[in-house]
Amino acid sequence: MSFNQDFLWGGATAANQHEGGYQEGGRGLSTFDAVTGGGYKVPRLVTYKNVDGSIGKVPVDSTMTGQVPVHTTGTILEDTFYPSHNATDFYHHYKEDIALMGEMGFKCFRMSISWSRICPDGRYQVNEEGLAFYDAVFDELHKYGIEPVVTINHFDMPMYLADHYDGWSSRKLIDFFLFYARTIFTRYKDKVKYWMTFNEINVLSGWCQIGVHDNSPQNLYQAHHHIFVASARAIQLGHEINPENKIGMMVAYTPSYPMTCKPEDVLEALQFNRQKTFYMDVQCKGYYPEYKQKEFEREHIVIKMEDKDLETIQAGTVDFIGFSYYMSTVSSTDPDVERTEGNQFLGCKNPYLTTSDWGWTVDPLGLRIALNQIYDQYHLPMFVVENGLGAPDQMEEDGSVHDSYREEYLRNHIKAMKDAVDLDGVDLMGYTPWGCIDIVSAGTGEMKKRYGFVYVERYDDGTGDFSRRKKDSFYWYKHVIETNGEEI
Repeated sequence: MSFNQDFLWGGATAANQHEGGYQEGGRGLSTFDAVTGGGYKVPRLVTYKNVDGSIGKVPVDSTMTGQVPVHTTGTILEDTFYPSHNATDFYHHYKEDIALMGEMGFKCFRMSISWSRICPDGRYQVNEEGLAFYDAVFDELHKYGIEPVVTINHFDMPMYLADHYDGWSSRKLIDFFLFYARTIFTRYKDKVKYWMTFNEINVLSGWCQIGVHDNSPQNLYQAHHHIFVASARAIQLGHEINPENKIGMMVAYTPSYPMTCKPEDVLEALQFNRQKTFYMDVQCKGYYPEYKQKEFEREHIVIKMEDKDLETIQAGTVDFIGFSYYMSTVSSTDPDVERTEGNQFLGCKNPYLTTSDWGWTVDPLGLRIALNQIYDQYHLPMFVVENGLGAPDQMEEDGSVHDSYREEYLRNHIKAMKDAVDLDGVDLMGYTPWGCIDIVSAGTGEMKKRYGFVYVERYDDGTGDFSRRKKDSFYWYKHVIETNGEEI
C-alpha cells in the first residue's frame, strides 16, 4: 500500500499572513489589520479607539484571545508596523509564487479568501475587483494543474462587523456570512471544488478572530453556535450550487497524553482532548454531545437557538476533516509540572520529546496517533492541512538557505502519515505543509519564525524587497512529490 495516486500534495497559507495589499483593489479593513508585530514571548497588540477618541492597546496572547473593550473600534495608527498590511505580498507576487509551487509539483494549494476583499464591510456589497483577483489566482493555479483548496474564513473578519455588530456574538453575521459564501461559491463554481468553512474552529475567540469584545464562556459559546449554524448552512448551499463540491471543516488538533497512569491524569487528558472533539462532534455527527450539554448545565451557559438550528446542524455535516498538527502535549493534575505552549494550546511539557525554537513539542508519532484517533471516531476522509516547523532560517551570502532540520521534521511526519495509511488503513486525502512560502506568523507576528520551502526577503522591522529564494527543502519536497512519498 502507499499514498493514493491522486494524493493532494501541496502547501498552505492564509490571506492575512501571505496576501498583503490591504488597501488595494477595493479591499475593506479586516481585524488583523489592527494587530501589530510582536515576537517570541512578546505579545502582539490590537490598537483600538475609544468613544472619546483616545487610543488604546491590548496584548494579544499566544492563544489570540486579546479582549478589546466594549464600545471601541479597531484603528490603524501612523508610525506603527502592522505585519499583515504587506505580509509577504502574494497580492503582487502570486504568479511568481504559483510558478514556484508548480515547479515543486504541487497538486493543490490551500489558501484563504479575504472576506473583506469580497465584501469590504462584510455585508451585502460586493467588490468586483476582489472577485477578479481570486479569478486570476485560480486561473494561474489551474495553469500548473494545481487544485485550489479554499478556506472561506481563516481567522480574520471584516473590521466593520467586529466594531458595529460585536462580531459573531450577533446572529446577523450568519446571513452576512452566507451572502459572502454564496457569492464565492457561485463565482468560482467551475474553479474550486475543495473548500473548508472556518479555520481551526475550536480555537476561535477574541476580537481578532471572531470580532467579539467579550471572551466569557457564555459569549464565546453563543458566538460558536452562530458559527456552527453558518457553517452548516454554507455546506448545504455549496452542495446546492455545485454537487461536486467537497466541503470540510478544519480543527487544530493537539493530542494530549496523560502525564502518568494516575486516573486523574487520564481524565484530565480526556477533557483536554474534548476541546477538539466537541467541534468535530457537532460538524461531523451533527449534534451537541452529551458531555458538552452537561458542561453547559454546570457552568450555567445557555445557548440561544432558533427552532430549526439543530436540524440545520444535522443536515449540514462535512464531507471531510481537515486539521492542523504541529505538536502533542501532556495533561497532568500536578500544578507544579512545567508548562509549554504552541498552536493556541497550553499544556504540560513532555520530558521524552524535544521542542522547536519557539517551544513547540516535536512529536512525529503523535501525527499517526492523531490520524487514528480522529478516523476511528468519525470515519471520514482526512486531510492534514497544516504541519510544519517554524525556525529562524539563515540566508547565506550566496542566497542559499540550508534547512536540513525542516527536511528532517517533515520527513518524520510524512513517515507517520504513511504508516497511518499503510498499517492502520486511514483514508488520507492530502498533505499541505504550513507556510510553504514564508509568511507572517499569526501568533507572534514575526517573519523570523519561518516555515516555507521558499525564503522571502522580508524582516521583522518591515524591511526587505520581498524577493523569493529556494531553500534546500524546496528541492527535497519536490522529490517527495515526484515519488508520491515513496522516497522521503
